[in-house]
Amino acid sequence: MNAVYESPFSARYASKEMLYVFSPDMKFSTWRKLWVSLAKAEMALGLPISPEQVAEMEANIDNIDYETARQREKEVRHDVMAHVYTFGKAAPKAAGIIHLGATSAYVGDNTDIIQLREGLLLIRKKLAAVLDRLGRFAEEHKAQPTLGFTHFQPAQLTTVGKRATLWMNELLMDLEEVDSRIQNLRLLGSKGTTGTQASFVELFDGDDEKIRRMERMIADDFGFAGAVPVSGQTYSRKVDAQALATLSGIAQSASKFATDLRLLQHLKEIEEPFEAHQIGSSAMPYKRNPMRSERICALARYVICDSLNPSFTAATQWFERTLDDSANKRISVPEAFLAVDAILNIMLNVVSGLVVYPKVIEQRVMNELPFMATENIMMSAVKRGGDRQELHERIREHSMAAGKRIKEEGLENDLIDRIAADPMFGLTREEILRELDPARYIGRCPAQVDDFLNEYVKPRIAPYLDGKTMEVEITL
Repeated sequence: MNAVYESPFSARYASKEMLYVFSPDMKFSTWRKLWVSLAKAEMALGLPISPEQVAEMEANIDNIDYETARQREKEVRHDVMAHVYTFGKAAPKAAGIIHLGATSAYVGDNTDIIQLREGLLLIRKKLAAVLDRLGRFAEEHKAQPTLGFTHFQPAQLTTVGKRATLWMNELLMDLEEVDSRIQNLRLLGSKGTTGTQASFVELFDGDDEKIRRMERMIADDFGFAGAVPVSGQTYSRKVDAQALATLSGIAQSASKFATDLRLLQHLKEIEEPFEAHQIGSSAMPYKRNPMRSERICALARYVICDSLNPSFTAATQWFERTLDDSANKRISVPEAFLAVDAILNIMLNVVSGLVVYPKVIEQRVMNELPFMATENIMMSAVKRGGDRQELHERIREHSMAAGKRIKEEGLENDLIDRIAADPMFGLTREEILRELDPARYIGRCPAQVDDFLNEYVKPRIAPYLDGKTMEVEITL
């Protein structure tokens, strides 16, 4: 019997790495690392803290008695003080100096920032891997003509690879956003109850420089460029809003890719991977549903909606802080990261095994190409003495007739035969067919793909690729 709700992110979707970033072990061990960092800085700056006390704290960072913490929180109704108490039990010599001068936000908010950074670093790595694999696909198919669509109506030709660069370009924009967020993250530091650092003014007898140095030392311990210059009790909740806006952008790009792929699978041109024993439908054994792409779209929709949560939270904070942010952010922020992690895992799986059907693509191209080639055909006829305006009208009439035959009678496109039989054009069927080489209608697609990959994508993702192929497992 399994009678307890379990989040689908834990059971089905997110990776172990991202689940760890927002796990209790990560959270509470980071709290303890922050307490150690604070104690070390205070000791170095002259407060009565001994190396023995610091060493005892360091030795018990991962020795977390969750049951003691749970019982204590039930009693005092305060999670930070429950863990101060529990840490003190594990490190009794240091019990009296743990959390010295700090407020709850010191461990809570600084840990949140560290989790944001770790989550974004993992997202960046996976984004780079998706771009790398899509880049290989684009390069392989850069010169393969395919029918382009505007309004999902046949338009001019493009190539399979060039279309892939459109997906990549949006993901590259997302990568730039992720980079910006990582580079601009700052710890809250140790600001005190209303951001004035009054408790530290008291501890350090009003020595401003020692307080500044303390914050720099803590930031250095965790690899940050510094702490935020000013705050209330907490860091600005706009930081969460900005992070989730970035995740929402990734979700938007992923959903665009997955939606296009669902349409291409309907057209039988490109399919997502389909495993040997995979079942497409419980009722229709022949079906190959694009379930991975559909899952990307479903999770993306969740992230896009979820990104509103920290926006509303940031907009409704009162003065130096309120607590109506806590319950919301402890759900909305981790789940956005877990969802985007899942989206990128699925994308990695999909783009690593895309199946292309060149014959279907070619057939659709050739069905529409006669219409697209009419301008070239008309120019050839003009060179032989034809009147451009009269030829234009005659092509329009033939095109309408051929289109009616296709739509109303379900017959093949006979536009070429109609033009060849019309003496006004003075062209043989063979001469007209020479105009129907699809490669003549793809413009600069191959060169555009090469330029994009070599100048923009490869240099940008190279720092985040370790030379190994990132493997992901789609469990369900």
